Amino acid sequence: MNRIRSIALALALSAPPVWGQQPQAPRPFVLEGTEVHDLQASQLGRDYQLFVGLPPKYDQQTHRYPVLVVLDAEYGFPLLRSIARRVSEHGKRLDDFILVGISYARGDTPQYSRRRDYTPSARGVKDAESDMPGRAPVFGEAEAFRRFIKAEVLPFLAQRYRVDMSRKIFSGHSYGALLGVHILLTDPTMFDHYILSSPSLWFGDGLMFGREVTYAASHKDMKANVFLGAGGLETINRSRKQDPRYNTTVDIVGDMQRFERALKSRRYPNLHIESHVIDGEDHLTVAPSILTKGLLWSLCRAPR
Repeated sequence: MNRIRSIALALALSAPPVWGQQPQAPRPFVLEGTEVHDLQASQLGRDYQLFVGLPPKYDQQTHRYPVLVVLDAEYGFPLLRSIARRVSEHGKRLDDFILVGISYARGDTPQYSRRRDYTPSARGVKDAESDMPGRAPVFGEAEAFRRFIKAEVLPFLAQRYRVDMSRKIFSGHSYGALLGVHILLTDPTMFDHYILSSPSLWFGDGLMFGREVTYAASHKDMKANVFLGAGGLETINRSRKQDPRYNTTVDIVGDMQRFERALKSRRYPNLHIESHVIDGEDHLTVAPSILTKGLLWSLCRAPR
C-alpha cells in the first residue's frame, strides 16, 4: 500500500498544473561554470561587469590556464563559450582556457559605450547620432580604456583566478578589433595573441595606418601573434552582381589586407601575422567563423 501511495504522489507531482492553478514563476537561465563581477574603472568614473567562464573541472585542478578577453561581452561571451565547447571535443582539440568578457559601461547603451571606449580619436563619425537622449555621442577614449584593461582588469584576473599571464589572448570585432589594433600599436606585448575580426580601419580616415608608420619609425620589433579576418562581402561591390549584403562605402577587406602588408613589410622578427577572408559572409554574420578559426589558431592543442 505504501508503494502505491508513493507512486501516486510521484505522478501527482510530475503532472502538469490543473487549469486555474497559479504556475510556478520561471527561473532565469544560467550558464554553468560562469561568474559575474562588478568592476569600477577608477580612472574612467564608470562601472563595468566582467563575465568569467571557467573551464571544466577548474576547481579540481591546480594548474594555470590561458585567458581570452573578449569585448562586446553581451554578444561575444556566450558566443565564444559555445563555440569553444563545440570545437574543443572535450579538450582534445583546444587547450582549456578562462574566458573573460568585458561588458559595456553600466547605464550606457551598447552603441554609446563601444563608440566611446573602442575608438582612438575624438573626431568620430560625421553626423553620428546618439541613442541616449540628452547625451551627445562621444568617441576617442580607446587609450583610456586600454589602460583600464591593463591596470585593473588583468590584475584583477591574475589575483582572483589561476591565469597564465604569459598566454593572454585579445578578441574584438569591428570597433572592438579597432581597439585591438590600437593596443597592438601602443603596447603590443599587453597580449600575446590578437584575434581581430573585421577591424574598422576606415575610422578617422584611416588614422591607424598613420599610427602604424609612426610605430615603425621608432621600433625594430613587434612581439605579437595577429589573426585578421573579414567577410568576403565586406568590400565594395564592383561587379554586376547586386547583393545588398556588400558594403557600400568602406572596403574592410581591402583595408585589412593593406594593414597586413604594411606590418609584414617591416620584417619584425617576432611578429607573426595572417589574414583570412571568409566567403559569403558580411559584417553581421562573419564573427562566428572568424572566432572559430581564431580559437583553433591561438589555442589548438599540440598533437601528442
